[in-house]
Amino acid sequence: MDLTKLQFVDADFHEPNYRRCKPELGDVLLTKDGANTGNVTVNTLDEPFSLLSSVCLMKPANGLLNSHYLKYYIQSPAGLTSITGNMTGAAIKRIILRTIKAAEIPVPPIAEQEVIVEVLDKAFAAIDQAKANIEQNIVNAKELFQSKLNQIFSQKGDGWEETTLKEITSKIGSGATPRGGRAAYKKSGISLIRSMNIYDDGFRPDKLAFIDEAQAEKLKNVIVEERDVLLNITGASIARCCIVDKAFLPARVNQHVSIIRLIDNTLDHSFLHYHLISKTTKNALLEIGAQGATRQAITKTQIQDFCIRYPNSPETQSLMANECKQAEAIVAELISTYQTKLTSLEELKKSILQKAFVGELT
Repeated sequence: MDLTKLQFVDADFHEPNYRRCKPELGDVLLTKDGANTGNVTVNTLDEPFSLLSSVCLMKPANGLLNSHYLKYYIQSPAGLTSITGNMTGAAIKRIILRTIKAAEIPVPPIAEQEVIVEVLDKAFAAIDQAKANIEQNIVNAKELFQSKLNQIFSQKGDGWEETTLKEITSKIGSGATPRGGRAAYKKSGISLIRSMNIYDDGFRPDKLAFIDEAQAEKLKNVIVEERDVLLNITGASIARCCIVDKAFLPARVNQHVSIIRLIDNTLDHSFLHYHLISKTTKNALLEIGAQGATRQAITKTQIQDFCIRYPNSPETQSLMANECKQAEAIVAELISTYQTKLTSLEELKKSILQKAFVGELT
């Protein structure tokens, strides 16, 4: 049970809500609609609190049903099918309350339930520890990459110079969202690149929006060209940066993404990308963004005035960019291996749960 994002309500809301639906220690809580539909936990909060309508409260009968046994059953493949398998809603997943009430579950003697819970607790504790170790390995791999970037971009000496982006760019600018927002997007056409497509490790086409020729004409001042460096300039993803894959051109950007286009023969575009995602540079950009009055934002002027240090030799720039690219590939392969292991552990959890409720648990 995660209480880190606990919200608070006033007494006028809490008192009637609490009288109608009184959560107690050991009750099972199931999210029945929204993004976290299907999440289930056992209440560990031994004090009064209110529940939103998106949470279903289940009170296992004392001496008949173990709370943790019920939680594990709901998480199992059989439980997911019987309780959450009939979710409705195309955009928002939802479990109907009558489906939960009508769900049938296997109920062995309470002593057997407790044995099953004990075995699952031990198995899942070991799996969770293994996952934590792997997740730390992923963090370490990312830090290894950042260490390489820091080694490269902290260099000083002869042949290096410092200048503002304004001095070495032919374009810095962001676009807009077509009138009508999401409803104006098309199933195909010209790509409209948004902040959700921009990640430091590359362009992600998931949820890529499209606009038609008429909409694109209104954004002709933000045509994306090959080798453009794209930088997120507002919101939670501020300072994320990538170079768009030419496979997604022609394209435009919306108001949350800025195009940074270098003047030919001044700076290698990959060198700039790696420079911008290096920890020191990103921290500087985040500090600029945090100065916004109401939300994180980096203005065009701030980008123009941002200083970059680089070797004036194109060959050296290219060599350094290739070093970064090789380090990135090695780290990406490591992370991919770790992610595969995490997936395998999740599958192991499902397998153990499945066996637990068909009498095959050993």
